[in-house]
Amino acid sequence: MHRLYSLALGAATAALTLTASSASAASLTRQPYLQRVGPDTATIAFRLDASCVPSVRYGTNGLTDQSAQSETGSRNHAIVLNGLQPGTEYTYLVDACGARTNPVRFSTAPVPGTRRVHFTAVGDFGMNNADQRNVANAMLARDPELFLMLGDNAYDAGTEEEFQNNLFVPMAPLLSQVPFFAVPGNHEYVTNKGQPYFDNLYLPTSKSGGEYYYSFDWGHVHFVAIDSNCAIGLSSADRCTLAAQKKWVEEDLAASSAPWKVVFFHHPPWSSGDHGSQRLMQREFPPLFEKYGVDLVLTGHDHHYERTHAMQGTSVAPSNTRQPVYLVVGSGGASLRPLETSKPSWAVLRNDSDHGYLDVTVRDGTLSAQALTPSGKVMDSFTLTKELPPLESEPAPEQPGTSEPSAPPGTEQPGTSQPSTPAPGTVTQNPGLPAGPEDSENLDPNMQPGCSAGPAMALLPAGAWVLAGVLRRRRRR
Repeated sequence: MHRLYSLALGAATAALTLTASSASAASLTRQPYLQRVGPDTATIAFRLDASCVPSVRYGTNGLTDQSAQSETGSRNHAIVLNGLQPGTEYTYLVDACGARTNPVRFSTAPVPGTRRVHFTAVGDFGMNNADQRNVANAMLARDPELFLMLGDNAYDAGTEEEFQNNLFVPMAPLLSQVPFFAVPGNHEYVTNKGQPYFDNLYLPTSKSGGEYYYSFDWGHVHFVAIDSNCAIGLSSADRCTLAAQKKWVEEDLAASSAPWKVVFFHHPPWSSGDHGSQRLMQREFPPLFEKYGVDLVLTGHDHHYERTHAMQGTSVAPSNTRQPVYLVVGSGGASLRPLETSKPSWAVLRNDSDHGYLDVTVRDGTLSAQALTPSGKVMDSFTLTKELPPLESEPAPEQPGTSEPSAPPGTEQPGTSQPSTPAPGTVTQNPGLPAGPEDSENLDPNMQPGCSAGPAMALLPAGAWVLAGVLRRRRRR
């Protein structure tokens, strides 16, 4: 696994002395983080301590024989890699005008329609504490394809400094190797209605909402990101409105033919925690989720874990119907809050004593989810199932020159004649089941592969960079 590759390379180079080849070489004040990753594109963002025109060197099979240069000579950079192959592992490093960072690896999104997707999700983590770091390292060890941030990503007020210190520093190893897609929490909106959040992230966009709300496909799953702060009136009307967002959500869900649909935002429509159910979110959006076959709704805000039954309207759905399941996964690092009320009839399981995250695999017509602590304890386990039409043939990676590049995440496609979307999956409840076999190459949760834990990555001399080329690993399966 490429996580072990990063650890091995870090250990091999730890004793080497920095030999930056240029007096103008810069160092990183923010380690690289992956944004807008799709089947054929990826954005590598980072920050430097001095102005220069850096480049990203990248390639397959452990090589970094291709290069993309920044378009600016500033300190903040987001370099776009185009023409990538879907479902392919790439090695990359930053050349900061003469000094090179430790190479790490990531994988592009699979061919659209591929029937296996693995992702993690959690919210309420931006504290720069041990709990946050343990959760982040545990997610990294699971080797997910992508990570969903459910809001309150930078406490207490979502300032520029808090994004640096409470998000990018403690979670650097994860963010450099796993593409992430975020929604803002109410704490991000404390500072200028979320402006530092938008300044620091490079997210997909929608035509009417820009980065406030957006969607993207990953394999056979359609993901929809909603800004619940905007929906409940924390955003000014010139930036984002409930009406415009709700109209876009309906159009987006109606246009998607993906067999699985996952929606994520911050404020939960269903929660028995300290904040409780957000009534406007409960009233305005679930009818659309039910109408267009949403399977899973992921939220944070309350600092605990909670799962509902499949819900229809304001009641538990009849057993013979398929309706959305709602989760609160606000256990990413902020202090947990005790549940002071009895478990409501619509709740299946609650946990207010463990920090942890959600790990989800969607394979064909089965969605398998586990809520896990950093130590591997299973807080909850459940499956959703549905019948999918057979594939005419398995999707295969596109070959160079054989077709047009696929649209990057967030690019809105016009509606086309597509098969109808299957209904949301049937829930099989398995709270407390043991986790599946761990990958033999999973890492210790306290180890930080690939990058140093400080604000700047270790810079490698040329000899260590050459060493990276001889290390290989199996392509992600």
